[in-house]
Amino acid sequence: MLDRDRRSQSSDAAPDVSIVVPLYNEVDALPQLHERIVAAMAPLGRTWELVMINDGSTDGTGECLAKLAAADPHIVAVELARNAGQTSALSAGFDTATGRVVVAMDGDLQHDPAEIPNFLDGIDRGYDLVSGWRKNRVDGPLRKIPSRIANWIIGRISGVQIHDFGTTFKAYRRELLDGLRLYGDMHRYIPAVATQRGARICEVPIKNIPRPHGKSNYGIGRTFGVMLDLIALRFFLKYLHRPLRFFGKLALYSWAISFLLGLYVLGDKLIYGVPIFGNHGPLAGASFVLLLMGTVFIATGLIGEILVRIYHEGTGRTTYVIRTVTRRETPSADTAGPAAQQLVSK
Repeated sequence: MLDRDRRSQSSDAAPDVSIVVPLYNEVDALPQLHERIVAAMAPLGRTWELVMINDGSTDGTGECLAKLAAADPHIVAVELARNAGQTSALSAGFDTATGRVVVAMDGDLQHDPAEIPNFLDGIDRGYDLVSGWRKNRVDGPLRKIPSRIANWIIGRISGVQIHDFGTTFKAYRRELLDGLRLYGDMHRYIPAVATQRGARICEVPIKNIPRPHGKSNYGIGRTFGVMLDLIALRFFLKYLHRPLRFFGKLALYSWAISFLLGLYVLGDKLIYGVPIFGNHGPLAGASFVLLLMGTVFIATGLIGEILVRIYHEGTGRTTYVIRTVTRRETPSADTAGPAAQQLVSK
């Protein structure tokens, strides 16, 4: 991983745009993708680099990438030691990229590089993140329907009202990616995380081109993983800095149900003389288990609070992000007027 301090020191020589492309078994598409990106960037008059990450390909993608990198100085070739997945490959690309604007896209020719200027235009208009929107998808209903449901749920959970969280085709300001860590399949949730950091987001419609080579690595089975990621997303967006609120709610629900069950069992015993363990053994047991669960939730929340404080104090990370600071300068003694000079000299 590149040292971020070293990267910031060389920011004066940084290119205007970094294009980040993760690759996995894309040997057939790679030469054409490279030609299209060069054709799209050449007339823009911006300095640029092309960061291509070989994510443990087994079909000759690495060898093809090495040849392209030897012939084109724009290419920065990154070779991962093993197949780490799209999110990790993107993260490696983001850490390697040095451009002031970072454009991420897929390497299977389903994204048209000719649309990159539209993303850069959004950044130039002041947005921090420009997200692609596959407005007219060419996929079948088995992919479109789950995708629409997932996008709607993610939008409701995150509060980010965009149509397409799943596409990789996005443009980011460099500052937005600094300090961003991606795990699992969390790359699709970057807009939600970015919003928590105060990012301004817009969408641009993009073509949804059928994959010309190979087959997609995505299937209906990934829907279950998305559902689990949504639970994690909800927790990290709302309760990361206050875990006791999350676990405290679970504890209160557990205690409330335990209290009601215990009250019913005890009332039946006192009023009607019904034996607890003879008639209400399971209810009494459930009440006791829920009481213990509530205690465990509270303990977990307290441990989480301790870990959050250790994290922030140990790393120096803050719970806020400053966009700009405007401060009125105090006049110095040599530039101030006579009255001000008298005050300074006292």
